[in-house]
Parts: sequence; C-alpha cells; structure tokens
Amino acid sequence: MIKFVDFTREYISIKSEIDAAIKKVLRRGVFILGPEVENFEKKFAKYCGVRYAVGVASGTDALYLSLLALGIGRGDEVIVPVNTALATAMAVKMSGAKPVFCDSDENFLIDIDKIPALINKKTKALIPVHLYGRACNMDKLRVVAKKHKLFLIEDCAQAAGAKWRGKKAGGWGDFSCFSFYPTKNLGAYGDGGAVTTNSEDHYKKLRALRFYGAHDRITSAMFGINSRLDEKQAAILSVKLKYLDNWNKKRASLADLYRKLITNKNITLPAANSGEHVYHLFVARAKNRDALMNVLKKKSVQTMIHYPLLLHEQPVFNYKGKFANAEKYSKEIFSLPIHPFLKKEEVARIAKILNA
Repeated sequence: MIKFVDFTREYISIKSEIDAAIKKVLRRGVFILGPEVENFEKKFAKYCGVRYAVGVASGTDALYLSLLALGIGRGDEVIVPVNTALATAMAVKMSGAKPVFCDSDENFLIDIDKIPALINKKTKALIPVHLYGRACNMDKLRVVAKKHKLFLIEDCAQAAGAKWRGKKAGGWGDFSCFSFYPTKNLGAYGDGGAVTTNSEDHYKKLRALRFYGAHDRITSAMFGINSRLDEKQAAILSVKLKYLDNWNKKRASLADLYRKLITNKNITLPAANSGEHVYHLFVARAKNRDALMNVLKKKSVQTMIHYPLLLHEQPVFNYKGKFANAEKYSKEIFSLPIHPFLKKEEVARIAKILNA
C-alpha cells in the first residue's frame, strides 16, 4: 500500500526528539499557554519573517479570530476562492459575515482579475488561499486591497514555507492564518493553528481574543473565545519547524520526479514554480480522472480529490453562482501521494501505473 500520507515514517525519523519534547512537557506539568507555546510563537514568527505569531486551537479559529479582530461581522462580505477547504468560508460564516465566492485561475488559485466585479459597499476583506502549497500573486492582491480599502487575510493553511517573489507566505497580509492539522507540511499531532502579523495592536488583541477577551487572563473587556494551542503541540511543532525547509525541498524534488516520469498525455500536471511551491498537495488533472483513481486504488495506491464539492455546492452556504474554471477543474482534479517520506521507487510505481 502506498499511503497518501505516512505519519509513521515521519515519526520514526525524528522519534528521539519528539519523545524528549513530549516528556519535557509532561514533567514540567504546564499544559496550556506555557513556555513551549511562547517559544514556538517566537520561532514561527521569525521563520515567517514577521514580528508576531499567536498560537490558537486550529486554522479555522485563526481565520475566525482574525475576522473578529478586524471587527468584521454581520452585514459585511468577505471574498474567498470557491475552490478551497470548507474552513475558509466557514470562518467567515462563523463571524456573521457573508462569504462571497470567486472563480479559480489556471493554477487553481483565486482569479484576481475577477475580484473587482465582486466588490461592493459591504465588502470588507479578501481571503486569498495559497492552495495546495502554491503562493498567490500577493503583489496584485495588495493592489486590489489597497485600491478598495479592504483588509487582506492570507490563508496559509497549506503553505508553510511557500514564497511569493522570495518572501514567505505569512508576511503579506494584515493577518496570516496557519493550520497545523497533522497532514499539513508543518503538522502537529492533533489540532493547532497560528496567526502571524506585524501589528502590535493586532497581536495584543488576538492574544486576548483567544482567551475569552481577557488581556490579563482575568478581566474580559471584549467578546472572545477559548482557542489555545497547547504545550504538547507547541513542543512538537518546535521540533518539526527545524526540518520544514528540508521537508519542503523533498516535496519539490518528488514533484519534479512525477513531472519527469508521468508521460501520459491525457494527464495535466501542475507547472513547476521555481522552488517557491511547497507541494502540500500534488494535484493533477484528467478527463478520465475517476477511471485513473480506480486503477490506482486496485493497485493499492491511495489518492484523494481536493475538493469533491466546490464551496458554492455546499448546502450550508445556500449560494447560487457559476464558476466556469473551478467547475471544469473540479471534475478533473485528483491528488497523488506526496510527502517527504515518499520513496522515489513509489513515485516510479505510481507513474508506471498512470502511463500504462
């Protein structure tokens, strides 16, 4: 079986460090918002090239708390891509605002040229998603946001370490939101997330919002929730952060190998991206997608579709609209295994099956 993700291989490779980090937390006896969280926040902020990072309970909460911090809520609209994980739009819905969906470009990212037509007096923010590990064109997005006086919130859930024009994802927006769900390039052993920012005011507000709106953990001066990254996950993430760049390079190398070995002309592979794509997912396209996935399944290769339903097709949003590019791609896309511990011979085996 070639697994889509192999957590066991990853754990074995760093077992001694992970075990020591967890034991340290257990022996200290501090499990919430302690020294491990503070240490990871500092390291992660430095990694992203920003002043501040705030650990929270999930990537969804990272987005939700960012919207709260900006005062976005009922009566407001927030533009998000129609092809992305539920969390992006669900966080907007949680805030009370309305998610407004935008079509995809040829790289499956939000089509920036189509954003202006969606903007009106109710529009307060843009949430571009660095989907599958490829960074959006943040220069163009900043121009749109500045022109229309909109907040810019990066969804970096799939893009830890990705770059746009040499600058890491996580340093372009008013807020930048990360998920540390186990499957992510930088994944915890449970749920976790973070928000990065260069604003001291935003940083202080986020720290209060994640703890019932209390700046001092005692007096609640604003609405807030319970959304905290725990010590064990922070300790694990600090260990993994040291390996992230190398792991991302391995992902990119495997992506190049896929491109070299898959010669089936009916399959469209993701274009190379000069080392700035971190390949959280390797998403190909084929008109006979379902047939190919069935063949791979019979040959014991796990594949997935990201995503089976576009956001406007999810009943929860009750949204009517046409999204020509995304609707076309959603019938063709499928994700092949890619992770730092996937073996070259496994990639070769997958390619051989697809080329047959």
